[in-house]
Amino acid sequence: MIVITGGAGFIGSCVQQALQARGIDTVVVDWLGNEGKWRNLRHHTPTRIIAPEALDAWLETRPDISAVIHLGAISETTATDGDLVWRTNVDLSERLLSWCAHEGVRFIYASSAATYGAADRPEQFNDDPALLDHLKPLNLYGWSKQAFDRSVLRRVAGGAMSGLSWAGLKFFNVYGPNEYHKGRMISVVKVKYDEARAGQPLRLFRSDVPGLADGAQARDFIWVGDVVDVMLWLLDHGAVCGLFNCGTGVARTYTDLAHAVCDAANVPRRIEFIDMPEALRGQYQSFTCADMRRLRAAGYTRPFTTLEDGVHRYVHDYLAAPDSYL
Repeated sequence: MIVITGGAGFIGSCVQQALQARGIDTVVVDWLGNEGKWRNLRHHTPTRIIAPEALDAWLETRPDISAVIHLGAISETTATDGDLVWRTNVDLSERLLSWCAHEGVRFIYASSAATYGAADRPEQFNDDPALLDHLKPLNLYGWSKQAFDRSVLRRVAGGAMSGLSWAGLKFFNVYGPNEYHKGRMISVVKVKYDEARAGQPLRLFRSDVPGLADGAQARDFIWVGDVVDVMLWLLDHGAVCGLFNCGTGVARTYTDLAHAVCDAANVPRRIEFIDMPEALRGQYQSFTCADMRRLRAAGYTRPFTTLEDGVHRYVHDYLAAPDSYL
């Protein structure tokens, strides 16, 4: 049995579906709420759903668990409640880490590319643990992920987690099905598709970086199926431990993304530039690009989906399909 925190969410529900396809029993830790998240699970209902506040008591019963995939978090980059973010993104993660170490259970967790902060060159997105303390996240969310990454590495290096089988993944810009409940944190692909289908030009933020052209802001966009594949590979290779980037290793511009969406939706390419909201200024990463050398060196060899192929698949298999849920 595998536990997935955040298992009713975007990435979590995709992982849950893949594990069930393997015939593995899954326990989802999440709130379903009133935003339709249950639809993310309706085609592959988990063995059990546990509310996050009931997780500690359930773990005390010492259930037969082979791995914990910890994806649950407050992921809004504009979050401001520091106490809530710390309790959710750090304290809970620490408790799960300790439980897995004590019980000898594989622990795979989600970090984030938000930990890299204002890095603007490919060489700055290096996941070498020796460089971790030098990162300067731009927002509360990124800072909380950085805090837990540092805690894990410190505890492992200090011998407090002797024998722990673990891996952390710094997710870059993930897109794909089952993200519809995410509100302002929904992927740009889905937002731009909705604009294209409404017959509107695709609106992109003007650059707030001197010398960087509008639309030239670039991110490492990764198809959710590739993220799931990396996590399944880590489950199959329990001896692989460490903190790794999880992107494609290729930065693509927002103009590239807008064109890919228009082409997939079979509409003319039209882009309109708008001012960046005040709340995002100073907290916006204008460039991300995962350095994937360490994960490749660990043995992961599969190719990543191109932006054009991933957007086409997302649009045709999900967004434009009668049933858009995985």
